[in-house]
Order: sequence, then C-alpha cells, then structure tokens
Amino acid sequence: MAAPAVSVIVAAYNAMPYLTRCITSVAEQSIGQGELEVIVVDDGSTDGTAKELHRLSGVYPGLIKIFEQANSGGPSAPRNAGLDHARGRFVFFLDADDYLGPQALERMVAMAEKNGTDVVLGKMVGVGGREAPASMFRRDQPKTDVFSSRVYWTLNPMKLFRRDLLERHALRFPADLSIGEDQLFVGPAYLNAAGISVLASYDCLYWVQREDEGNITLRTGGTEPRLTFLPRVVDMILENVPPGPGRDHLAHRHLTVEVQQLLEHLVHEPRLQQEKALARLAETLAPLWHEGLNGRLSAMARLRLYLVRHTMLDELLALARFEEELARSAVSTPVIVDGGRALARYPFLRDPDRAIPDHCYDVTAQLGVRHQVSRAELRGTTLHLTGHGYLHRVATEDVSTELVLRERDTKEEYRLPVAHTMTPGLGADKDRGHYRYEKAGFEAAVDITTAADGSPLRDGLWDISLAIGAQGITREVRIGSKRSAAVSGKAATHIVGTAEEPRAATLYTTHPHGNFTLDLGERKHAVLPHLGLDDHVRWASDAPTELEFTGRCTLASHPNGALVVALRNDRGDSASFPVSATGAAFVVRVPVDGLPAGIWNGELRLGDWALPLPTLPGDLTAAKWRRRALPWYAKPAADDEKSFALHVARTDFVKAMTRRINP
Repeated sequence: MAAPAVSVIVAAYNAMPYLTRCITSVAEQSIGQGELEVIVVDDGSTDGTAKELHRLSGVYPGLIKIFEQANSGGPSAPRNAGLDHARGRFVFFLDADDYLGPQALERMVAMAEKNGTDVVLGKMVGVGGREAPASMFRRDQPKTDVFSSRVYWTLNPMKLFRRDLLERHALRFPADLSIGEDQLFVGPAYLNAAGISVLASYDCLYWVQREDEGNITLRTGGTEPRLTFLPRVVDMILENVPPGPGRDHLAHRHLTVEVQQLLEHLVHEPRLQQEKALARLAETLAPLWHEGLNGRLSAMARLRLYLVRHTMLDELLALARFEEELARSAVSTPVIVDGGRALARYPFLRDPDRAIPDHCYDVTAQLGVRHQVSRAELRGTTLHLTGHGYLHRVATEDVSTELVLRERDTKEEYRLPVAHTMTPGLGADKDRGHYRYEKAGFEAAVDITTAADGSPLRDGLWDISLAIGAQGITREVRIGSKRSAAVSGKAATHIVGTAEEPRAATLYTTHPHGNFTLDLGERKHAVLPHLGLDDHVRWASDAPTELEFTGRCTLASHPNGALVVALRNDRGDSASFPVSATGAAFVVRVPVDGLPAGIWNGELRLGDWALPLPTLPGDLTAAKWRRRALPWYAKPAADDEKSFALHVARTDFVKAMTRRINP
C-alpha cells in the first residue's frame, strides 16, 4: 500500500464534544482521504471520547487508526505513540480541541514540496477568545529559517513536519515534562530543517479555547514545571547555536515570553519557594543573557532581567503586580523626557536605594509614532501636505517636526521645514484622555523646482516621511498609511510646467503599506498610457471641412493649452490645434480649409510626449472649399496607408476637366 502524503496525529484526552469537529475537519480535507491517515491516541479518556472515535471510524472506514492507552498525564506520550505508527511523508500534530481549514493540508504539502522545506507553519486563528500567534504570519514566506524570521516565536507542534526530518534526528516529545515539551521537539526540528515555509495567506488551524479551559496546553501552572523545562531549552540553544546574533535571536524569545510567564506564577507562591525559584531562574538565564542583548529587548524585559540577575525578589513581585494592573488599565505608562531620551515610569525609576540603571527604563525606541494625513495633492509644481504627527506619551513641546524626502535608490535626502499648527483635543480619545497633543499639526508646501536645496528635485522615486520631533526626541515615520477618508491614495499623474520643460510627477501610495511616494520622471508611472486616440476619424457633422478626432486624457492635470494636435507638411509648414476636454474624453477639430497645400502628417503632443494620429480611412470623402474663389480639397494621401497623411491641394482645372471628358 502506498504511503499517504500526511499522517495527522491527534492526542485525545476527554475531548468531547470538540473531537467530532476535529476529526471531521481532517477527514474532509481537500487533499483527499487517499492521501491521508488519521492516527488518534486516546490517552485514557473517561468522557465518551473512545465511543465517538469508534463511531467516526465507521463513518470514515479505513481512514482512522485508533490506539488506546492509560492516561499518561500529558500530550507527549500519545503524540510519540502516534508518531511511531505514522507512515506519511509528512506529519501534522493536531490537538483534539482544534480543527483545520478545508484546504489546509493540501496547501501546506504543496508549499513544502515546491520549496523543498521540512517544516510548514500554517496560519493559526484563535477561536473562543484564545489568542493565536501572529507576528510570523504577516506574509507568506516560501523558504526561510529560524534565524531570519519570527517562526521561533511559535513553538507549539501544530505544524506540518517532513517525517524523514523527525526520524533522521530521532525527534520525540520528552515524556517526563508536563509543560514545555513542545519547545524541546519543535526547537530542534527548526534548527535541523533544510528550510521552513510560512503559509500566511490561508487560515489553516483554528485554535480553540475550550469552555472548560481544559486544553492540554493550558492545564499546568506554577513555577516548578517551568523551571524544569527552561534549563533544558537553554541547554538546547547553547549546544546547537554558537554565540552571536543567531543565538541572541532565539534567546530573545525565552528571555521575554518564558520569564514573564514564570513571574506571573511566582507571585502566588509561598515566600520560601519564591526565593528558591528566583535563584534557580537567575542561574538558568545567566549563560543566555548578556548586555549586548539589551538592544533587542523591550524596557520592561530589560528591567525584569536586571531584577532577576540581582535576585531582587521584592522588586520583582512589585513589578509583576504593576504589570498585572497595567494589563487591566487602558492607560499607557507615562514617561519622563531627559536629555533626548524617554524613560518609562516603571517601579523604582531613579530610586536611589535601588540604583537601577536608566537603560532598564529607556523606551525611546519603543515610543509609538502616530500620524494622519488630511491633505495630499499636487497643484502645479507644489506638493501640499497637511495632517498631524506626534510621539505617543510625549507632550508636543519644543516641536521640531520636519518633512523628509528620500530618493529610494540613491538615498539622496532633503529635510524640509513644516509649519506647526494647533490640534486642540488631539489624544482625548485614547489613554482615557491622559495625554494631549495640542501642537501636533503640520503643513508643508514642497515645490519640486526648489526642494533640492534651492534646485529642482532629480527624477526618481521620492519616499515621503515625517521626522516627528518634540522635547529633543525625533522619530521618523513614512506617512500615508493613516489618512482621512477624503485623501485618496490612488496614483495621480500630473504634467507640471517648469522653467526648463514640462515634467511628469505622480503622487501615489505604495502597496501594501499605503505610504506616499512622489514619482518624478516616470519611474513607475508612464504618461503615454494616460493618452489615447480613437481609430475613427471623420468630418464634423456640422462643419464638413473640419477633421474631427476623439480620444481620452486621464492625467490629473497638465498646463493649459499644452495638449494639442500638431501637424507638419512636406514643405515645412506647421500648425497646432488645442484639445477641448470634457472630463477624460476630448475632441479635437482640425479646420483643414486653413492649411497650406502639402502632405500633412501629425501627432497628439503634450510637451515631449507624443502619439501618432490614427490612419485616415481610405474611403473618407474629400472635403472641398473655395479659397480666393478657387476650389481646394483635402483627402487621404493615396501613397501612405500606414500612418496619418492628409493631402491638401488646390484643384487642378486641366486634370479635373480631363477626368470629366474621359471618365
């Protein structure tokens, strides 16, 4: 029998009524039952799980393999038992509480096969209030690794693994742990994988919060189980990853997530146990944490680790209570600004009895930058921008905001002043109105002919940012992603008149972030696609000597009179006729009875941009008129059928009479 593509392993313990939806979601996968085997290990359930499994086995004959065992007390043993029986090229671990999106396995297998990867993370969606990991699912990543992505921030095993990877490295879940066993399985799998894929564009796994809070991963508490597995995780990192940025990248996760979770449990334990637990934690983290990591960590994480390193138990307990209250509050922690740095008012800030260094409170790099654009438009050669921008929690005093134009490829940069405007009441709808930003407004008028230190901006893609400054702190942010409803992000191409020559300028927003960029010189937005001429050319119905052209111009603006039909004949004469536009559509009339004799060619012209006029139809009747009492005519030139060619001439009486006599 051919091996299936995927073995889905389900560890089930008192999983009713969730089990039914779980197994059904697997059985009905779009990949097809012929590519599946479902291995369910009943870990000593007492709630009817076994009965439901046997019923489902009858509904899906030949698909489900059921193994029963005495309760092991955790998910490791049933998962290992399932893995021992798996035959698929890939393995997917699924908790009995959760369920899959209909195409999850088909899409994940396809991604692994296409990119030659050993692990695939499918996007997780929280259900029933359960919070799912998100930072690693911002975009699809066909092939990445544990060091250059955020995949290490999710260490649960609900992922697709190439079974050969697991068998080659003898990876199994440690059965002696009640918590953290998944980290000691997934971590080595990540580190040994030939590549890791992230499927973020499809909801693969629905991660359910049980009403009885009986999820396997939520049942254990206290510091002891965490202090049992954490040293083994630290050892796993130290043994497999040499010192340097890679190790620091992995350490970051444990120095924030695990430490915070452990301290949340620490506050509820007896004093003696607290002291012992803190000493063990400090010893465990010592080989992993060094001062060079501080730049990666939040101020709160730096403060926690400083207190752990110095075993300052009372201060840690106070900090844990502060964090608990902060989580309930709708107000962010205030800051003080000193010497161009923002320090959060966390417990013991500049307390002389504790002497905790300021860097443990420095949130300058973490300050939220908030902005909105209320006007963004080109008028002539001037770009007009208005809106507001401020640093969260920093009062708008000594405001020093500037507009920044930076060319994307060359990094050429110009900083331009803005007018600071009042914004009364701004901030009242956030943080319970605790912070106000009364002078956060800005107005800028950027003339592209002088913005480069008095000279014109060069052709290029000029990304637009604000360097928002207040009280000596400056943070830069691209603007446009937050804009009022009246401000369009649609690309608008203008032809603007300058002293030298007309220039193409397009204001547009980037995809997917939606920030404003000014395109000068058609780097991404060509002019000619905005101009078009219809093929049908005719004599005007109300003026039989006026040749009528119709077309479209979808440019946002162009100089008055610049769009014309330009004609030139074989004798060096020229003539031009302005476009009369109604919205995007336009009509151009060429009165041929005023043209000198000759063969006329032409184009639709706007500065240096030109489109050839459409070819005149061969059956177009000749226009006739009198000039100084003499007969003239205009008709398609007989010797040019591939381009616009109009023959204007005075009627030759001799030839005309000859044609009449000898028709």
